[in-house]
Amino acid sequence: MIHILVPYDFSPLAAHALTFATQLSSHYSHLKITVIHVVEIPLGMGVGTFGGGLDPMPDVQHQLFIKELLEQREKDLHELKNSYASFPFQLETRLCTGNIFRELSMAIEEISPDLIIMGSSGASGWEEALIGSNTEKIVRTAPCPVLTIKGEVYPKNMKKIVFASNFSEEDSNLASRIKHMQRLFDAQLYFVKITTPSNFESSKATRKRLQRFIQKYKFEGITSEIYNATSEDEGIMEYAEEVKADLIAMSTHGYTGIIHLLSGSIAEDVVNHSKRPIWTLKTSKPVLKASNL
Repeated sequence: MIHILVPYDFSPLAAHALTFATQLSSHYSHLKITVIHVVEIPLGMGVGTFGGGLDPMPDVQHQLFIKELLEQREKDLHELKNSYASFPFQLETRLCTGNIFRELSMAIEEISPDLIIMGSSGASGWEEALIGSNTEKIVRTAPCPVLTIKGEVYPKNMKKIVFASNFSEEDSNLASRIKHMQRLFDAQLYFVKITTPSNFESSKATRKRLQRFIQKYKFEGITSEIYNATSEDEGIMEYAEEVKADLIAMSTHGYTGIIHLLSGSIAEDVVNHSKRPIWTLKTSKPVLKASNL
């Protein structure tokens, strides 16, 4: 069974993410989707007062507001689950209270999903500089692939996939997932290495490394490109725009990694600023699950 986690805040972007997840049922005979909604509790409020642990708060109006919000969200999630009752997949819902990133991280650790699909509008300015978006944090830390949805998009339209990497190291797990994604969407793959003034190397060396990667993992029907840009994140987005890509795929590895494809900050910048869907996989530790999503 393929298990997909969809963080859900009842926004249009979250609805697009859920729709994308449900439409994957045509590709998988056994699909389970967990929809999780987190009600973020104001600072100074715990969870016991409302039947689960909120510490008393002097402002009774705030307590009543949160209580009513939780009751409404519980009803909303119940209606959402019922709306998919007749569909050929299993859908369950969860309601949590607390810090959004912490609750999502705990859920990811508990259920160990094969894929996370999130809607995101990105962050900019002070929000990006100081705290970043919850999507960006999940992309950085999730052990499974994360698909970030930026608008209304469907699996059947994922026909051009850009895989951005420096191809300097090798990872059979990542390669198998990219190949599976190509088969899943029946898509054309575009491999691109971004060259910038600060990481310049000869085209000959880059082409040799690209070909070694393609041959080692037996990729077929690949379009490979060396693309010059002032920065890697801008180059990835510019190249994706040029080829009219439907999806950008890349890896993150945080502080260390098996594969030195692109730094985590670059992947997060692309997630934050690209208008296209982004598929990311953290490769700092081996992924133990057999799923190839």
